[in-house]
Amino acid sequence: MQRVIGIDFGTTNSVVTALSPEGEVRVLRRATEEVFRSILCFWRDGAGRLLHAAGPAGISAYLEDPLEARLILSMKSYLAQRSFQETRILGRPYGLEALVGLFLRELLAPFAAELEGARIIAGRPVRFVGETADDALGEARLRAGFAAAGLPAVQVELEPAAAGHRFATTLDHPATVLVADFGGGTSDFSLLRFEPGRVTPLGHAGVGVAGDAFDFRIIDHVVSPLLGKGGSYNVMGTDLPIPPGWYTSFARWHLLSLMRAPRMLRDIADVARNAAEPERLHQLIQLIEEEVGYELYRAISGVKAALSAKPHARLQFRHADFTVDEEITRRDFESWIAPELKQIGAAVEAALADASLSAPEVDRVFLTGGTSLVPAVRRLFEKRFGKERVMAGGEFVSVAEGLALMGRA
Repeated sequence: MQRVIGIDFGTTNSVVTALSPEGEVRVLRRATEEVFRSILCFWRDGAGRLLHAAGPAGISAYLEDPLEARLILSMKSYLAQRSFQETRILGRPYGLEALVGLFLRELLAPFAAELEGARIIAGRPVRFVGETADDALGEARLRAGFAAAGLPAVQVELEPAAAGHRFATTLDHPATVLVADFGGGTSDFSLLRFEPGRVTPLGHAGVGVAGDAFDFRIIDHVVSPLLGKGGSYNVMGTDLPIPPGWYTSFARWHLLSLMRAPRMLRDIADVARNAAEPERLHQLIQLIEEEVGYELYRAISGVKAALSAKPHARLQFRHADFTVDEEITRRDFESWIAPELKQIGAAVEAALADASLSAPEVDRVFLTGGTSLVPAVRRLFEKRFGKERVMAGGEFVSVAEGLALMGRA
């Protein structure tokens, strides 16, 4: 049997797996862990040459000199957005497909021997991120990114279907399974019928919200008010609200770096001159200019993870004279993410409708992805399908393992 490589290019993390000719799946590990952060960093060396690194090496390069580096996060979130054509990085223009290609080359560089002559299967979400997402464009750009990395002949499969193939290895009898795959940017749901030697897709649905949207809520409620959100400024004797759109961008990782544009910073500075609390806007400018998004990201992600295990957690973040030290309760967090939970619930119902199935006809529910660890997310499924039918596992590798397993056919 031909060797198969499964590639899960994720919003937050990416994983590569291999299916051996003997039918065994293994995660291809770098010197880091199983997962590889989906990050690119650019900087110039002493001779002015533009350099880049990905994953942990990119993070290290960024932390070494954040003021002179450009960090690119959540590339996958742009794939289906027609408004994103290119960005300038330290003076050089880059198209999105080229950025994805650069990242994939770095991700796959240690596995050249495994890739040689292999069948490549990559995942894509059911629905890409964004209210105006063009799913066909998203897949086309994804394929173009792989082509830019030297892999023009890639088979593309739905990520939740891949996770379902991985889960099927645990079944010893025919079953109808709902697979819920939660990534950084999307939540996808597939209904599959598993029978000996046969997998039948029954229906699917997805929504462009997941872990990043939960992070957004924490920043929006705890951090952004300290940076001026909800405040006002005065123009010719009239009080006006500070533009809320600034904080929408600030709280979304893939938009934060774009706020370093000179025009955006000038606009914030102009408003600060007439603001009731100008020091808060000056701190916002400083955080944007000094590229502290990654450090803030780590703090937010840590609190979110802690709230999955405990009823409360403390968000602590400090940069220069800006400090956040707030206790967050799980109850508050769950109230903040209620809109996203409602969207997830609606997508599950859409998947059931697409498959013409009712909840009692689903034998098993398999949750995977980091957001599946959030208690409120799991409760949503337990309430709808019954606790005894809901299980989870392989939170960060199940999609990549399933992609490789799909090559058995």
